[in-house]
Amino acid sequence: MRTQRAVVAATGVAFALVVAACGGGGDTATDTETGAAGGGAEDTTEAAPEDTASAGGGSAEGGTVGVILPDTASSARWESADRPFLQEAFDAAGVTADIQNANGDTAAFQTIADGMINAGVEALLIVNLDSETGTAVISDAAAAGIPVIDYDRLTLGGGADYYVSFDNVAVGTTIGEGLVTCLQDAGTTEGEVVLLNGSPTDNNATLFKQGYQTAIEAAGYGVADDQAVPDWDNTVAGTIFEQIFTNTGGDFVGVAAANDGLGGAAISVLERNQLAGQIPVTGQDATDEGLQRVLLGTQCMTVYKAVRAEAEAAAELAISLISGDTAAADGLATGSTDDSVSGEAVPSVLLEPQAIFRDNVQDVVADGYTTAENLCTTPELQAACDEVGVE
Repeated sequence: MRTQRAVVAATGVAFALVVAACGGGGDTATDTETGAAGGGAEDTTEAAPEDTASAGGGSAEGGTVGVILPDTASSARWESADRPFLQEAFDAAGVTADIQNANGDTAAFQTIADGMINAGVEALLIVNLDSETGTAVISDAAAAGIPVIDYDRLTLGGGADYYVSFDNVAVGTTIGEGLVTCLQDAGTTEGEVVLLNGSPTDNNATLFKQGYQTAIEAAGYGVADDQAVPDWDNTVAGTIFEQIFTNTGGDFVGVAAANDGLGGAAISVLERNQLAGQIPVTGQDATDEGLQRVLLGTQCMTVYKAVRAEAEAAAELAISLISGDTAAADGLATGSTDDSVSGEAVPSVLLEPQAIFRDNVQDVVADGYTTAENLCTTPELQAACDEVGVE
């Protein structure tokens, strides 16, 4: 097991910056739980107010950074992790930040962007809801002379000035190799798996699938079914997976779920059929719920992405831009990501993911992303935490 996990870890050394272009299809762009991409609660996420905004500490010498987060439904990470980490980074630099959440509404996304552009922000950092809306916002910003950073998701054809994210093909590869490890640990060396993919409008979902499908098929496993989940909606994912289970008669050996929210939806169906823990299911984002399932053995692994490192990299890039230091910005974005629609290479900062199995959940706690108090909430979970050293 440890030898196999070393192979997985080799493709996902945590938090190292990548200076090469994202491989495979080249149209790089991530992750998610309602509580997803990273962190938080699946079905208990408290939606942010439509006009939520945060002011950074002090006045910025170079101006204000506008940040538009996408929603609270696809992933709790946006409010529980990205917002506070970005705010912290801007506050530390004495830069004013206007951070708002579009709450999954493309019209609200455009309205927020219009307000920020009209208010004269010096840089704009966005997580698009889809490439069409993202492109319109980037075009409006460019017309106003405002540089744009695509954060976490690449806006295909959008023409953002910079891109900060994880190597999302590598994220998918980590998911796929993680599932292979779980299957082989269980003695399952052949069979078919279900691919439960993210939203078809999210380029990251395409890249995740590229990575995990390649890894799974390279290991000799087939595909029993392959479905995308619109808007990363966990409720819809449960319905889709229920249909897959019925159509296949449960005849599959594993589930490559693109994030912890989708994984949780699949596991709920398996639980109703007394199969939870018997069929390995993956995830992504190292949410509290995902990590708890990993500890209990109903989810075989998740993928941890150091959101703090991503937020700090994006903030540093934005701060360089509002100060007019494009040379410094270029020096930070030493990677390159090919936009499959425009054919252009986008200067990028890309980070590497880490595979999290039951025996290294403590790595996520040690990095400060969550706490033992958040994870070890029941006697059963406390026993699991004690067994693997979560503290």
